[in-house]
Amino acid sequence: MIDLHVHSTFSDGSLTPADLAQAGESAGLTAMALTDHDTVSGVEPFLEACRARAAAGGRAVRGLAGVEINANVSCGALHMLGYGMNPRHPGLTAALERIRRGRLERNMEIAAKLRGLGVAVTLEDASAFAGGEVVGRPHFALALQAKGYVRSVKEAFDRFLANGKPAYADRFRFSAEDSIRVILDAGGVPALAHPFTLTLDREALKRYVGELCDMGLQGIEVYYTEHSPGQTEEYLGLARVFNLLATGGSDYHGAAAPDIRLGNGFGNLTVPDDLLDGILRRLAERPPGAHVSHGSVKYAR
Repeated sequence: MIDLHVHSTFSDGSLTPADLAQAGESAGLTAMALTDHDTVSGVEPFLEACRARAAAGGRAVRGLAGVEINANVSCGALHMLGYGMNPRHPGLTAALERIRRGRLERNMEIAAKLRGLGVAVTLEDASAFAGGEVVGRPHFALALQAKGYVRSVKEAFDRFLANGKPAYADRFRFSAEDSIRVILDAGGVPALAHPFTLTLDREALKRYVGELCDMGLQGIEVYYTEHSPGQTEEYLGLARVFNLLATGGSDYHGAAAPDIRLGNGFGNLTVPDDLLDGILRRLAERPPGAHVSHGSVKYAR
């Protein structure tokens, strides 16, 4: 069992990269990819933790470098996963820093809107719930809950933080094409995450995936916690039509989304182990620099 879509405290997850490595071992995973939002700062600690646990005689959980970049599109939400990039690639680190500056600008606007609503939740309050350098709306939601303004993270989004709600603010995003290029230039494999978040019907989605392929897209997330059986079949069909790598994962965040379990989502997710083989074969074709932790060995391709 593998999970190629997990988050740590470096973005909006509740487990550190080292804790994720341990949790993956306990869950019986054979491979995991750390795909934090807009940062790769947790990747090297994660790969090192996978290596160290294997060297200490633990279950060999293969760690894979990853990232999740939110792109700017007009048809819903597009998240681009990247696998196997060099986390120190200058172009990648510069692009992610630009995205994080946009997050800071957005967060300051959210804090100002909350203040205008008479809600005493500051950017510092939200930052206290962030374990890393990425502060996002989920952290504001936790601060709202902690201060008693809402009873749950969901209520915080429904009342204040979701698009169209009074404290919502947009932020800087790269285009889909630039997001793909950043990942490719860093030696990685770009894959479209959870395609259902694009507000497109079946035919429009097929056309758009074709356009993304022309931009360099190499994979599509077929197996995902919230995909229905019909969606899984549809996206597997798109992978076949466009010769894309099928990927999959739980989108695990830990305590921030307690119903989603590492490896099997709501309980019925199964990501085939052999999907990783396709990604690793594709990485072997990429320029040198993509980092993978395989058992007790960390190596660069």
